[in-house]
Amino acid sequence: MKKSLQLTILAVISMFVLVACGSDGEKESGSDSGGEKYIIGATQILEHPSLDAATEGFKKAIEDAGINAEIDYQSAQNDMNNVAVIADKFVADGVDLIFANSTPSALGAQNATSDIPILFTSVTDAVDADLIESMESPGGNITGVVDLHPDAIGKTIEFIDQYFKDAKVGIIYNAGEQNSVAQMKAIEEIADGTSLTLIERTVATSADVQQAAMSLVGDIDVFYVFTDNTVVSALDSVVDIANEQQIPLIVGEPDSVELGGFASYGFDYYSIGYRTGEMAAEILKDGKKPSEISAEYPPELKLFINKEAAEAQGIEWDTDWDDAEIIE
Repeated sequence: MKKSLQLTILAVISMFVLVACGSDGEKESGSDSGGEKYIIGATQILEHPSLDAATEGFKKAIEDAGINAEIDYQSAQNDMNNVAVIADKFVADGVDLIFANSTPSALGAQNATSDIPILFTSVTDAVDADLIESMESPGGNITGVVDLHPDAIGKTIEFIDQYFKDAKVGIIYNAGEQNSVAQMKAIEEIADGTSLTLIERTVATSADVQQAAMSLVGDIDVFYVFTDNTVVSALDSVVDIANEQQIPLIVGEPDSVELGGFASYGFDYYSIGYRTGEMAAEILKDGKKPSEISAEYPPELKLFINKEAAEAQGIEWDTDWDDAEIIE
């Protein structure tokens, strides 16, 4: 009887050991691909079409790479306090990688950790923001894909100067966004020497955008809304005013063209998010460090034009635009 009892106890102990090992093994390997399972913290400053497309591109690249990952997505709702809280939570949770979609999100992640790999996208100037040392050699634990092609602002100003000669150009931006300040500085430098006159309005929140746009009516010939997160999140209010007042609205990316902007030199934000996801695969699967992956610019620019917006904003069609990427 004693021997039988000992055997029974041993059997029970063995069963618990097997269950525990099985549970640990599942946590390590995951349940989908049989490989290691990762936790990725994904965050963006707020929801709008371009940032959303970049996040979707990132997720698709992770899926295509066969990475078994749980993606913890968090939006900061355009609140800088939330940016810090989200980044700190990712660090406390011990995520394997942080995907930071926008300049504020990337800065928040960088401030929160120097150990966890960080990949950014939708960042205008990663060097000027002190996120990386250089595009070729990022240094530190962060790299990614910027969303400002080196020629984008130059081509946009050239376009406005060519087709809206001597125009007074109304620009609305959030002076609290570092990426916007960098773009505004570049616009001022490039516009110097052209026929254009720049008239600026600054806003602090998306609720300020409509009033800022209305304050420009009567003083400007063209609106120019670049990739300012605050203004783009309230773009519909600028589109309405541009249509009502028949003022051409030039925008900073194709998603804003789809939302009612007239024209933009840009690229698909999904593509830069996807490329950032491919970088994530290099880190998670191949063991690379962010410092070993050069930061990248977006793909070649195209001219995007919305024909319906052109008509609504009283713009006479030019045959030069027939070869553009037409959105109707």
